[in-house]
This record gives sequence, C-alpha cells and structure tokens, in this order.
Amino acid sequence: MKNRYESPLSSRYASDFMLELFSAETRIKTWRRLWAALARAEHGLGLPVTAEQVKELEDHVEDIDFDLAAAREKEVRHDVMAHVYAYGKAAPSAAGIIHLGATSCYVTDNADLILYREGLRHLRKELAALLGNLAKFARQYAAVPTLGYTHYQPAQLVTVGKRATLWMQDFLSDLEELDFVIDNMKFLGCRGTTGTEASFMDLFEGDGARIDEMNRQIAAGFGFDRCFPVCGQTYPRKTDSRILNVLSSIAQSACRMANDIRLLQHDRQVEEPFEKNQIGSSAMAYKRNPMRSERICSLSRYLMADALNAPMTASVQWLERTLDDSANRRISMPEGFLCADAILRLCRNVTDGLHVNEKIVDRTVREYLPFIATENLMMEGVKRGGNRQELHEVIRTCSMAATARMKEGQPCDLLSRLAAEPAFAMTEEELNELMDPRLYTGRCEAQVAAFLESIAPILAEDGEGETPEINV
Repeated sequence: MKNRYESPLSSRYASDFMLELFSAETRIKTWRRLWAALARAEHGLGLPVTAEQVKELEDHVEDIDFDLAAAREKEVRHDVMAHVYAYGKAAPSAAGIIHLGATSCYVTDNADLILYREGLRHLRKELAALLGNLAKFARQYAAVPTLGYTHYQPAQLVTVGKRATLWMQDFLSDLEELDFVIDNMKFLGCRGTTGTEASFMDLFEGDGARIDEMNRQIAAGFGFDRCFPVCGQTYPRKTDSRILNVLSSIAQSACRMANDIRLLQHDRQVEEPFEKNQIGSSAMAYKRNPMRSERICSLSRYLMADALNAPMTASVQWLERTLDDSANRRISMPEGFLCADAILRLCRNVTDGLHVNEKIVDRTVREYLPFIATENLMMEGVKRGGNRQELHEVIRTCSMAATARMKEGQPCDLLSRLAAEPAFAMTEEELNELMDPRLYTGRCEAQVAAFLESIAPILAEDGEGETPEINV
C-alpha cells in the first residue's frame, strides 16, 4: 500500500529474520505457545485441564484468524482478550481454560522476553561475523604502515591492520556485554495482576510449591532457567534498558568505525565497496560517496537516541505497574532491534569489501615521514658526535622552513635541509636510509597478532554465513 507510511527499517534496511521475528504472526504464535504451556503445566499439576484440551491448544497454535481477532478487539478494546477469543474459536473444547489464572502480561511480557532473546542471539551471530571480516582485514594489513592521526592531525605511523584492531576491540566489548545480557535474562512466569500469584494460591489451594513448579516448567519449556524472584504485574523494565543499552553500544562502535572510513575515503586511502553500476551523485557523475558508511552513522544516531526510551520508561513504573510503557515499547524495542540488525548488516557488507589503496597510503606516509623520523635522525646525529640540544634546534628551524615551503605547494625538502647542516654530519643519502616506514610502526604487527590470537575462539564461530546483500 503506497498511500500508507512504512518504516524504512522494514522496507529497506533490516533482515528478513528480524522482520519475521517481530511480526504480528510470530508474536501471536508465541502468545499461543505460552497459553498452551500454561495449560500443559496446569494439567500436569492437577488443575481441571484435560490432556485433550492441551493437545487441541497445541494443534492450533499456527492457524490464527487475524481478521476475527481484529474485529473482536474493535468490540472489546483489548488485544489480549481478542486473541483469547480467536484462539477459543480455533480450539473450542479448550476455550474455557485458555488464560486460566493469568493476566495479560503473562503472554505479552513473556513473549517479549522470548523474542528479545532470539533477537539478541541473532545480533550476536552478526557481530561475530563482523569481527571475522575485520580479523581478515587486520591480518592482511598488519604490517602495512600508514599515517596515524591524533586530533585528525598527522602523528606517528601505525599500520592499517592495527587501526582495524581498534575497531575490533570496540565490537569485542559489545559482544562481551551482549553475552552478559543474554546469559542474565530471566522469565516472568505467570505471577498474577500484582505479582503476588494470588489467583494461583486459590487454584492450587495454597500450595506454593506447585505454583513454583508450574513457573519452572513453563520457563524451562522456553529455554529459561530462572524467573525474576519478585515482580509486579510486569517484568522489571530495567531489562529493556539493559537491552537497548547494549544495542546502543553496538551503534557507538559502528559509528566510530564508519566515521573513520569516511575520513580515510576522503583522502582516498581506503574505499568502501562500490557497485559496477552504482551512481554516486545525481549531478556529479564522477563521485564515489561513502554512502554505506554514512548510512551506518545515520542509523547509529537513531539507535543511540532510541536507547533513551527504556531508561525513561523504567524510571516511571508506578508501584506494581502502569500502562504508559506500552505504546512506547511497541515502537522503541522492535525498532531498536531492527536498527541494530540493519547497522550490523551494513558493517559486514562494508568490511567484506573494504579496499585499501596502498600506493596512496604509502605516498601519504612518505610525505610526512621526514618529520616523523626526526627524533630518530636526532639520535643518529648524537651517535655521530653531535650535541643533542643543538641538533634539536636545527631540526626545529629546518622543519618550520620545510613546512612553510609545503604550504606554498612545494614538495617537502626537510632531508636536503638537514643534510646541508654541518651539525648533522650526514649526507642526504645517509638520511634517506632511515626513511623505511617499517622502522616507525613500533609493535603494531605484533599487537595485531596478539590481539587476534586472544579472540581466536570467537573468530572460529561460523557467524551468519555469506555477507548480506543490502539496498544500495
């Protein structure tokens, strides 16, 4: 329907997996699985729920009449009860025991936790695959000298591969945080309208042990090993804050990397992938804009801002519950996942085809190398009998003169100036022997090797297979 708004996250950016995960169909199927699990546990623990009713519920998890549910919701103004009604029509013999003892948050909140955990696991695979791409890049360029920058001004040399490990270290931090969030997710269970389990105390005639066993069985059926020890009607909204925080953290790392690529592409040192028939500009046909990296930065800003929703919601959860979280969470949580998914897909695409223009990298290094090498030149001059303080002043004055000349568009002549100074007692040829860039990259190559070895178990993971296709 082209006359209705459609989120670009669903129409352009996110993966089929994430779109299906947060679809209405997956959500309501999960609700029905939860209702069936509740009935199964209640049957097994002696409540008046028959095995036939449980089987009928299980057999009709997937045949959802959305039109019927929509019509019922319009009538009763309650989405959960509308789907209880529709489920009862699909499984008529079980209609009277669906949702027995439960409140709406039994299905809405537990389903959210199930979907969020699956979403986080998917993002973890994407993140591991991205680290794999960057590891190959870092290994390939571990020893290739490049100009390092501080304050975006030329500084000492690094290597292309070492710079990639800085990006990797950020993403590794995200992966560690993601693992923590996944490993510490808890289930809500079926706890009643204010979290007291009062309805089940009535159903189970005061037998708290059977209530605990019911919740244990339901949680285990969905792969959770524990429930929140205490709760109101909902699971604690701090959980959402924790989840969106880690998604924001991924966006921060991605934006940092993409901005670096954009800066380097400006100098033609690196280039993101560019399709054969891709158009860089509608007016300037020659352009190769870093549009994928720009998109990463753009979506990252959205996600970092979206993450503010959860802490604001968590901070205003009145007493046992309030409903002012619902509309916000319907938007902010799924869109956060879709956005993080889109960002990581773009990052994988860019890093899989990131091209280094080594001749331009080397030319940039050579342009600044005489200045970078001056400390080594000074030490060599001292070895040949020079005075360190005098040599320092010679370097300073010659450097200023060479810089002034470069600002007039002339090539750097620092070495010839130094060779002409008697204090150095070195020819220009001798000075040039110290112009090997590999002498000035410190331990970069070894640092890359050590870092990659330290994360070898992560790099051994399969990730998400082939590099994803994206809409250019």
